[in-house]
Amino acid sequence: MSVNIDSRVVPPGSDEFVDEAWLLKEQIHDREGVLKQRWDFFADAYRRSTVHCYLHDRKLVGFAAVRRDGYILFLAVSPAHRGEGIGKRLVARVAEDHRTVTCHARTTNENALQFYEHLGFEIKRRIDNYYEDRGDAYYLKLGSDTGLTDRLSEFVRR
Repeated sequence: MSVNIDSRVVPPGSDEFVDEAWLLKEQIHDREGVLKQRWDFFADAYRRSTVHCYLHDRKLVGFAAVRRDGYILFLAVSPAHRGEGIGKRLVARVAEDHRTVTCHARTTNENALQFYEHLGFEIKRRIDNYYEDRGDAYYLKLGSDTGLTDRLSEFVRR
């Protein structure tokens, strides 16, 4: 990862980086057709979450918005910075604070599914009509009662 990458944690209740996160999410949506949330839903969920951010030269290049229970509401990495380990590091950071990490991914989002499965997430179930646009989702889970942080730390070191 580039030496110019900085990490920050935005606590619940803060608007710090919310506009930048929205713009990054929208960039990915326009390019890949995923992350289809509306502004009001996104902003509310962001403000209620702990948000782990990565910045390159003070510009947001990746973030994970996480609920108290380890559920990842949003995970996004700028297309220009993919392959640098930012996504893995974001998930590893979430795993440091939670015994299990969970999320949903569209059944049609092959990139996300490959990413999560590569990290060791397991598909627990399919949920039809999960998204507002009636898209289907998989519910994914990483971890159990023991060893999650150790397993992810080992993976990130590779």
